[in-house]
Formats: sequence, C-alpha cells, structure tokens
Amino acid sequence: MKVVIVGYGMAGSRLAAELRDRGTDMKITVLGAEQHRAYNRIMLSSVLAGKVGERDVEITEAAGHGIDLRPGVTVTAVDRAARQLTTADGEQIEYDHLVLATGSRALVPPLAGLDTTNLPDRVAVFRTLDDCRRILATADGARTALVLGGGLLGLEAARGLAARGLDVQVVHAVGHLMERQLDPGASAVLVRTLAGIGITAHLDAMASSVTAGPDSVTLGLAGGRELTADLLVVACGVRPETEMARTAGLTVERGIVVDDRMRTSDPAISAIGDCAQHDGVVSGLVAPAWEQARIVARVLAGDDPTARYRPLPVVTRLKAAGIDLAAMGNPAPEGAVAEELSFADPVRGTYAKLTIVDERLTGAIMLGDNPAIGTVIQLFDRGAPVPVDRRALLLGRAIGGGAAVTAESPALMPDAVTVCQCNTVTKGTLVRCWRSGARSVDDVVAATRATTGCGTCRDAVEGIVEWLSTVDSTEVAA
Repeated sequence: MKVVIVGYGMAGSRLAAELRDRGTDMKITVLGAEQHRAYNRIMLSSVLAGKVGERDVEITEAAGHGIDLRPGVTVTAVDRAARQLTTADGEQIEYDHLVLATGSRALVPPLAGLDTTNLPDRVAVFRTLDDCRRILATADGARTALVLGGGLLGLEAARGLAARGLDVQVVHAVGHLMERQLDPGASAVLVRTLAGIGITAHLDAMASSVTAGPDSVTLGLAGGRELTADLLVVACGVRPETEMARTAGLTVERGIVVDDRMRTSDPAISAIGDCAQHDGVVSGLVAPAWEQARIVARVLAGDDPTARYRPLPVVTRLKAAGIDLAAMGNPAPEGAVAEELSFADPVRGTYAKLTIVDERLTGAIMLGDNPAIGTVIQLFDRGAPVPVDRRALLLGRAIGGGAAVTAESPALMPDAVTVCQCNTVTKGTLVRCWRSGARSVDDVVAATRATTGCGTCRDAVEGIVEWLSTVDSTEVAA
C-alpha cells in the first residue's frame, strides 16, 4: 500500500513513526511544506526564552523502514479520482491512502496599517520555527515587546520574551486572559503573577491599527490610546489549514470533517491534527493529534481495522518560572447539579476552582504553588470520586493543620494513572518499560515518548524512574 502523508508537523511525524514502529510493508511518503525536520511546536516558547536550542526541539525522524521524507515540498493539487498529488515543482505522486496533516496557520487580524500577507520587519506571528527565528532576530538588542493576544499562545510568547529580559506588554481584547480555560477570578491572579515576571496585561483593549517604523512599532487601541515597543508579536489564534481539502471537494466546516476512524468524506483520505474536525470539534492540541495518529496507524496497518477515535479529557498546562497553571474540563452540563468551590490568594499567586458533579471532578483551574495539582489532575483523568474534604484539594493541605496533600507516591499510584497526558503514558507503562530493561530516564523516554509533548510531566517521570531504581524489580507493583 502506498500511503502519502501531507504535513510533517507533530501530527504527521507521529503518524509516520507509528507506522514505522508497526513494521508494515507500506511505502510511506511524507511531504512537509517547511524546510526543517519535524519539531516540537509546544517547546518554541522555550526557544524564545533561550532555555533550549533548535536542536533540542527536533523530533526524531522516522526515516528508513520504507519511509521517504521530503521537507520543503508543497502540494498544489489533489486528484481524488486518479488518487494522485501534484507538487509545486510538477511532480505527481500516487497514493492508495492519503493522510492530510496540514495543521493550522496563524490568524492575523485586519488592522489598519497591517498588511496580513507581508508583515513589517518589527512585526511577527508566533506559530512556526521560522516565526520564532524572526522574533529572535528582532528581539536581539530590543528592550520592549508587545504581544497581541492573551490566550495560551500569546502568554507562551510573552513569557519567552520576558525570560530574555524584555519588558513585555500583553494586549487582549477580552476582559480576562485565556478566556477559553480561565474564569475572571483566575485571570485576576494570573495578571498579578505575570506582573511579577515583567509582563503587563492590558485587558478589554481592542487593537485598531499598527504603525511600524525602522526602530519601533506602535499599536493603536480603540479610544485613541497607543502603545509603542521595539517588537510586536501577533498571537491572536490559529485557523485550520483546509484549502487543499476544500479545493479537492472534501467536506470542510471549521476543519476537515472526519468520522471516528479519522476518515474524510472520501474513504481513501484521512485527516488528523489541527486541520481535522471530529464530532464538531477542532482540538488544536497535541495530545488529541497524537491519539488520532495512533488510530489511523492501527487502521492502516491492519492491527485493528475497527479502531475508533474517542477524545480523552484534555488538561491545558502553562508552566514557566513563576507560573504553574493547569486548567481542565468544561462547565457543568445544563441541568446538572454542580458543586463549585474556589479559593484565591492573589498575594501568593494562588487560585483554585473545582467543579464537581455526582462526586466526580468535571472541571478545575489550579494556578500557583499548590501541592494538590497532581492529585487534581489524576482525579480528573481517572474520573475517580473526590475526597470528602474538598478543601484539602483547594488549599493543598488538610484543614486543621494536617499534612499537606501531595501527589501519590509511585508505590501507591495505580497502574492506570496517566503520567504523560500528551502521549497517554500510564504509570503501568513506565513500570513495564523498566522491567523490559530501561535503566534511565532517557531509556524510558525513548521507549514510551513520555515527556516529549509539553514536557510538564518530566518531574513525575523522573520521580517514577528514581523510585524504580531504588526497589528490587520483584517488588515493583504490577
């Protein structure tokens, strides 16, 4: 079977690796529009911060084993009847099954003075490695920066630039930051926390114009106010890249519409990742994209032709120096009897909110230094009953001076606990990996891919490996 994957980002590269690991005899061709090797987009803010280099965010390539990787190749047409692609240089590539992993593109708002197709030198979006290089080139020698957009992507860019010593201002049109994940109370605490690391937030601030000069850029706001800095980063969200699918006649809404097997309206074509819309939802997150890649690989390889994609609960993390944020779940369903508890300590930068329905945690916001964060994530992920004393989760300690609530020790953690959310790696998987001969964190990472997504589970994985190294293999819980 000839399988062609269009897109060599985090979803496309993962699918190629999944197919390679299954040892299939497929002929796999991967076409990537970017010139680079596949890289971890989530870690680009760490590149901005100078904590890691470009080589550190590269994803291990799936070359060999019948896989033909072609970076820098743009597909211009899809002939579904002939099952054939045409590239920008005129090459025609046949396929038996086509997988679209075209990702998404940065959204540039139509502001006066801003050409969305040709950004001024001191203006950049924050989406790709090339965008990151552009930002760094401008930030070199800069002292101030503006970030337009106070969502997750904008705050990632802001904290990366602040870590380089720039005075950063975030401009957000909504009344509170990260409105998809946070409530106003959590935002208020986060605003204060950000101020402590050199980031000022302007809320309810609608941008109206951009004026870029050779040495600075000015952002005009509704009402006549202006903000000037050395650099402007536009982080106003993304849009699924669907033009190829639309032109080919596939069903497209917000994203490329797919079924439970990630098939489009053409059974010979699948779509995964940021460009795919499953059950009305475009996830835009790495964990669902990697799970979708796994499902497609199982179907194409014949391991499980009946495999179906079932979205898993998603935990959004923002973790940097001075910031530790976890947001998960959704508001309680209409008509449900929900129990909501919250606690805020703006001075200490701590905020916690729990939504409980039928003794299960359906949503939570945890911001700041709270030792119960790990426990809350585990309760949400497992759908386990919450403790009778909910206050212990909110405050990170038992009431009345009791011991602090901490994440379960590895010895007490059930095997089913998901340690790495991005790759759905459980504690049991890590134990089995150790029993199979892994003897270091690097060995475990290579075998399970744990920590290779957002990286926030690194401490937990290291803790489990350390625990495994101190007990006899016969004592390790199954």
